[in-house]
Amino acid sequence: MKTAIYPGTFDPITNGHIDILHKASKLFDRVILAVAAVTGKNTMFNLEERTEICKEACSHLPKVEVISFDGLSVEFADSMSADAMIRGLRAVSDFEYELSLALMNKNLNNQIETVFFVPDNKYLYLSSTMIRQIVGLQGDVKEMIPQCVEKAMKKKLERKNAK
Repeated sequence: MKTAIYPGTFDPITNGHIDILHKASKLFDRVILAVAAVTGKNTMFNLEERTEICKEACSHLPKVEVISFDGLSVEFADSMSADAMIRGLRAVSDFEYELSLALMNKNLNNQIETVFFVPDNKYLYLSSTMIRQIVGLQGDVKEMIPQCVEKAMKKKLERKNAK
């Protein structure tokens, strides 16, 4: 059984992430969407919220399992007996960062390969940061994120604005 992990913050998960999971599911028997506890980012959702939203957004993908983790992604991959780590590439600007990350991960654990996926053209411009900004300004993101994500984001903003 071939297992891959797809680590990230997923704040929020987008249709671009879902597209990559779809593609990975064709190549791997088991794909773990690994929601990182330590993000280095100012997230909209806490770890538990991000994990639950990802579970709902991925519920239609039978080979995908959503698990949160704390620590290094290569150590989590090893603990899950993963063969590969999935990363998405949208643009040339992603490549340098992702290559550096893949090389560092290889240095930390040379048993885990990194596999890069390119999302469908309609998702190449998507980023979680952009989605948060657009939703924060009441823009339309229906084609960019799963409906459950949009609902959770709007609810979160309503609570924030009510304070």
